Amino acid sequence: MLERFHVPADIAVHVKPDDMFATVTDIFLKMGMPEDDAKQASDVLVYADVRGIESHGVSNMLRRYVESFAAGGINPRPKIRIVREMAAAATIDSDGGHGLVIGPRAMQMAIDRAKDYGIGTVTAMNGRHFGASAYHAAMAIEHDMVGISMTTGGLNVLAVGGAKPVVGLNPIAIAAPTKNEPPFIFDASMSSVAGNKIALAQRLGVPVMPGWIADADGRPIMEEQQVPDNYSMLPTGATRELGAHKGFSMAMMVEILCGILGGTGAGSNRSQGAAHHFLAYNIEAFTDVNGFKEMMDEYMQEITTGPTAPGHDRIVYAGLPEHEEEIERRENGIPYHPEVIDWFRETCGELDLEWRLTEK
Repeated sequence: MLERFHVPADIAVHVKPDDMFATVTDIFLKMGMPEDDAKQASDVLVYADVRGIESHGVSNMLRRYVESFAAGGINPRPKIRIVREMAAAATIDSDGGHGLVIGPRAMQMAIDRAKDYGIGTVTAMNGRHFGASAYHAAMAIEHDMVGISMTTGGLNVLAVGGAKPVVGLNPIAIAAPTKNEPPFIFDASMSSVAGNKIALAQRLGVPVMPGWIADADGRPIMEEQQVPDNYSMLPTGATRELGAHKGFSMAMMVEILCGILGGTGAGSNRSQGAAHHFLAYNIEAFTDVNGFKEMMDEYMQEITTGPTAPGHDRIVYAGLPEHEEEIERRENGIPYHPEVIDWFRETCGELDLEWRLTEK
């Protein structure tokens, strides 16, 4: 997370992860979810907050989920079913279930298949928002596997040179285990920046960076400014000259592997809600597991110990800052904006829930 998205230290309210987990679980139970599902969904949200991925934590997402439950947009008790499968692959119907529950189940299905066949893959259709993509991909790590997850995000991203959104935010995550170093866990939308970060910028009153969004006519905004009323997201790269065709094509790949492969379409032709795609690679099917992890350690060390460019004091890789943030936040609590705490106070009051969010 860029510094501009962090809650200012002088107003941050620090909450213990366990207290937040219990509170979010209480809220999901009130939404009608079974206890195990409520805990699973809470785990995905708190994972994001603990690792500093505020754009996909409780601050942005929980209120949207509560609104969706109230409007009938999320099925609290879905009946998930396999609609097509072969030995290492399957497509499932999520039955409108919460993506924070369906995602982990589908990833586990991919992992189970990879145990038997070396690789496992699952596409989930008729789904809902599944939170931080990293959570699902990282599930593979404890099984000595490489995990990949992706999903069709909100249809907000323009084609290169276009004025109409035709692809989603479409995050992709990949996680690979290491032996002693923090694991490699990459998670990013194929838009210039995660759409939820624009919401964060609006909440915090901070400007967006050049190349993140386009104006109402599709022109890339290439200077720092406040978020306008009408805008669209740009692909990763922002403009053709800066490589936006690469980000746009990767976003198209997600539309294809999630939506078209699942039989529910892509872009404005999508049907049946969000679609997700999961992959698990069983390392021992390809090479020695211990050797893989040792080589990963060597590679991570090479990256972090390399010479730095002027103006930089260290080099990091995806997963390292999040690992460090998790250590800090488990020790000192998760920092939340007071507005978020106010929302919890109001929501817990309306739902007649015990107040657990005492400041750490």
